[in-house]
This record gives sequence, structure tokens and C-alpha cells, in this order.
Amino acid sequence: MNHKKEVLYVVIPCYNEEEVIEETTRRLNDKMKSLIKQKIISRSSKVMYVNDGSKDNTWNIIKSISHDNNLFTGISLSRNRGHQNALLGGLMIAKKYADIVITMDADLQDDINAMDEMLEKYYAGNDIVYGVRSSRQKDSFFKRYTAESFYKLMKILGVDVIYNHADYRLASKRALQELENFKEVNLFLRGIFPLLGFKYDVVYYERNERFAGKSKYPLKKMLNFAWDGITSFSVKPLRIICTIGFSVLFASIIIMVYSLVRKILGHTVTGWTFLSISIWFIGGLQMISIGIIGEYIGKIYTETKHRPRFIISENLENTQELSHEDKKEI
Repeated sequence: MNHKKEVLYVVIPCYNEEEVIEETTRRLNDKMKSLIKQKIISRSSKVMYVNDGSKDNTWNIIKSISHDNNLFTGISLSRNRGHQNALLGGLMIAKKYADIVITMDADLQDDINAMDEMLEKYYAGNDIVYGVRSSRQKDSFFKRYTAESFYKLMKILGVDVIYNHADYRLASKRALQELENFKEVNLFLRGIFPLLGFKYDVVYYERNERFAGKSKYPLKKMLNFAWDGITSFSVKPLRIICTIGFSVLFASIIIMVYSLVRKILGHTVTGWTFLSISIWFIGGLQMISIGIIGEYIGKIYTETKHRPRFIISENLENTQELSHEDKKEI
């Protein structure tokens, strides 16, 4: 390849990953050395683990790995801030040192070998390369159906997302510098990256089973994440409420005219069934509408506070830099 060897950082958020992180390190160590040997990336390239307030021994393992192997470094957030904020924290720190950053999960479900094609597409002129699942055959029917429905719903609501793409992606330094200008607190990186507008491509890969440990994304978290994605990037739910409101108003006028006509003709309404159903229906509709509007108001409230999205308590990159300076002095 006739190109400048770029510095690659692989950013990996970790939350209670003590069961898998050593195996992840072993495989990434082999991959990084292979890429360096082929002169695809610079010798200054590294893997950066982001400890997202883990309650187990994850951070101590990361520090030990970083001490023993210069290909690995890490940062630790002051407390658990969630997957998206941990990713963002890693990206913002990594862009200070790297020309390219690849993000992936620690559980080895993302195919490490897809990195080769990602880098190839980057050198072909793409600022962003998305890792896209080639199929969902390994998922349960429920997970496959809900995930695919989510992506289709996002498209219907006008949100530009890459179908079947999670957070396995490559981004150039230029793309990350522009990402820094997005200040929203309610993060949904899968929706933000397409907004950057840079040239992109996709790499298809087969997602593996989790190597060890339990998923950190149970159904409740997945639903919350999907809801954040919808309400952070689309106002269509508000427009749907408005449309339903006008529809109910129109239906109410028809019912009112119908009731008046029956009254004039001397027919009385028999029973309270129709009346009670109408009251409960309209009451429920109002509560749902207020709830959705409340979600948007709540997001406005959190955005106006401008609180930091993550706080770094430790940065092993600084420690490694000091260590290198000490060695030079000796």
C-alpha cells in the first residue's frame, strides 16, 4: 500500500468485563501486531479500554495489561455513565493521539478480522466505515424481530441510520473533530454519525456469540436505548399526537351531531356504555399524549443544564507518556 501509515486507536467500552477482557486482549494483540507488521498502521497504534465504572476487577486488569504491553492503554470514567457516553469519552480522548479510531465491544461478538477491510476502505477515501451485520440468524426470533423493527421504525420516522449497524465503526480524526461539536446529552451515536455527512462505506461481517459473561443490555435497557434514539432524532411522535388529536376531535363532532339528532327526534341514549368507553378512551389518549410531550420536555431540561457527559478519573495514556520520558532520561 502506498499510503502514510496512520495511527489507529481501537476504543472499547468495558463494564464488568473481567471474564472476557484477557481473551479480548490476546486476540487484539495478535491483530494489531499483524496490521503493524504489514505496515497498514503505525507502530504508535494502540487499543484503548474505557472502564465505565465497573464494579468488578475490570479496571485493575486493564491497568495490569497496560503496564505489561505498550499496545494497550486505558481510561476510567469516574462512575458508570452508560455505553454511549463511555464510547464518546474514549473517542474524544483517542482523537488526541490517533488518525483513525475504531470502536467495538469487549465481548468479542464483533469480528476483529473486519478491521482489515475497514482500514482498506478508509485508505480508499472514506472518513467513516460502518460495520454491518450480514445476518441475524444467531439471534432469537424475538431479538431479531424487535431489532429489525426498530431500524425500520427509525427510517419511517425520518432518522438516517445504517440498517443492522450497532457501534462497530471506523472514524477518521476529521470526523471525530466534527463529532465534538454535537453537544447533546441524550446520546445516540448511530444517529449522529450519519449527520456528519462525510463519505462513508460499509463492511459486512458475521456477528459471533458472546465469548463469556452476560449481556450488559437486557430488554429494559434496549427499550430505553431505542426510545432515546427515536426521541432524540425525530419530532414525528409529536406530529402523530397532533394528527390523532384532530382525528378524535373530528370523531367527537360527528358523535355530538349524531346525539343531537337523536335527541331532537325524541330518542334517548340507552345505557352508559358508549359514554364510559368514550371517556376512558379520550382520557387514556390524553395521558399518552402528555407522557410523550413530557419526554421531549424532559430532554430539553437535561440539555439546558450542559452537564459533562463523562468525567475521566484516570488516564493510563498520560502514565505511559511519563514512563517513556523517564526511560529517555535514563
